[in-house]
Amino acid sequence: MHDIRPGQSIELLKELHILTRDGKLNQDSRRKLKQIYHLYQFIEPLLQDLGQDIALVDHGAGKSYLGFILYDLFFKERQDQSHIYGIETREELVQKSLELAQQLGFERMSFLHLSVADSIVSKALPDQVDIVTALHACNTATDDAIRFALEKHAKYVVLVPCCQAEIAAVLRKNKGRALKSPLTEIWRHPMHTREFGSHLTNVLRCLQLEAHGYQVTVTELVGWEHSMKNELIIARKHQQSNVAAAARLNEILETLGLEEMAERFYC
Repeated sequence: MHDIRPGQSIELLKELHILTRDGKLNQDSRRKLKQIYHLYQFIEPLLQDLGQDIALVDHGAGKSYLGFILYDLFFKERQDQSHIYGIETREELVQKSLELAQQLGFERMSFLHLSVADSIVSKALPDQVDIVTALHACNTATDDAIRFALEKHAKYVVLVPCCQAEIAAVLRKNKGRALKSPLTEIWRHPMHTREFGSHLTNVLRCLQLEAHGYQVTVTELVGWEHSMKNELIIARKHQQSNVAAAARLNEILETLGLEEMAERFYC
């Protein structure tokens, strides 16, 4: 079947309901598989760069499509201590993933019923991890995933940010104080407040990562056209810190009346 990568477990794809029981792909599942494979193309070179004994933590794992595909295509045949940890708040999904990993013999996969924030202090996770992923982790969970990556000294961070209304709410609240600046026109109308707030959130996330010494690339996930949330942020640790990025982040917060968000976007 030309849509499926060589070496991919057909049993896994059936269990993930990407393939039907008779091994067929419908239009929806073909699109889903294309999305996951497209993302895999971005992540595979990072895994190759990391070498042996990789610790990968996937936040907001959901049904763990990404974790299972990564394990099946990259980790399954490795003779080392590499491990994938899936973090998810819905206990029923954690249980199903645990059962599927056991069924398939994917021994170096763990699934934890934790919030992203709680995972930072959980003893079930290693003190240092190599790569952190967070795909469509809603609201502030993406920011918590960044904080997790910083606390765990991750070399790579891969994010597909999701809905985040916190910045928009603060912009809305402080609009009166900011009206003296013509920049307020960027978010004066409610629809613009929502859109600008979402865009600004990701800008601040990138600056935060840069301030902590990451080299950041922002691109579009081709194949996710049905979703407006198709921004992909990839960050690679390459220095201890970046003073200029930290200064720029703080300047933006001050200019736009977002000083109260300094703790979330700490640098």
